[in-house]
Amino acid sequence: MQIPSGKIKRNMEKDNHTYLEVTEPAELMKFLMVKLPAKSRKDIKSLLAHRQISVDAEIITQFNHPLAEGQQVVVNWEKVLIEEQPQGLTIVFEDPHIMIIEKQAGLLSIATATEKEQTAYSILSDHVKKRDSKNKVFVLHRLDRETSGVMMFAKSEKVQQLLQKAWKEAVLERTYVVVVEGMVTKEEGTITSWLTESKAFIMYSSRTPNDGQKAITHYRVLKKNKHYSLLEVKLETGRKNQIRVHMKDIGHSVIGDKKYGATKHPIGRIGLHARVLAFKHPITGEVVRYETDIPKEFLNLFK
Repeated sequence: MQIPSGKIKRNMEKDNHTYLEVTEPAELMKFLMVKLPAKSRKDIKSLLAHRQISVDAEIITQFNHPLAEGQQVVVNWEKVLIEEQPQGLTIVFEDPHIMIIEKQAGLLSIATATEKEQTAYSILSDHVKKRDSKNKVFVLHRLDRETSGVMMFAKSEKVQQLLQKAWKEAVLERTYVVVVEGMVTKEEGTITSWLTESKAFIMYSSRTPNDGQKAITHYRVLKKNKHYSLLEVKLETGRKNQIRVHMKDIGHSVIGDKKYGATKHPIGRIGLHARVLAFKHPITGEVVRYETDIPKEFLNLFK
């Protein structure tokens, strides 16, 4: 059912669908928050993740998708029974091939030889097996235990292999937000060094070419005060503890990161969050981009 633009000024309900007219340019999430006041931001993210929102008959999962005047947004209330989210993480995007989650700080990505506790992988694996005992998920990359934010998993070994073989070409953007100690005076910059790991699992940074794995980090300042700075950080390489080591290198350790020189612990966790993940879908070829909010506890330091 296509409703001509300009013909309705209110929400229309039919066949468990809600039809919404776009009367002025807006981002999809903000538009839905206004049009569906009874739904929380989390509810709307779940509708997007479960492919229940379409714009001009095209299913949209990105919350910051731009809307233009005259477009029609449709909410399909019956398409998917919204599952209870697994504890410790939130599924923010899913299709037949991949899953994107938002991991909480303090949760391991996958188990190590010495740590067998619950992990993002084990929680998600248990979750998909509740749907069908044959379902599996496959690890594509990791986040440090202390880091919150977006992670991607494959739903088959084939997709895992496709993405891992072409990781550098497939992943278009990995952006983090980080709160560091002190006022960063240089508004933007690039840090390049070579990283090696000690027997005590501490990463060391060297300026000597080829003395370890090359690591490149780009940053820009978003907010700052005399105590802290909020940075947007983009990785050109993805080495273990790369951001944490590079922030120490410029004399501004990540808050809460005692391992790499921090003396302040104002929010009860390390101030590092994986905010954006963008990649070329290995099956459809489409660009998928998911962006999370900056954690409130980060922003509260700059009020």
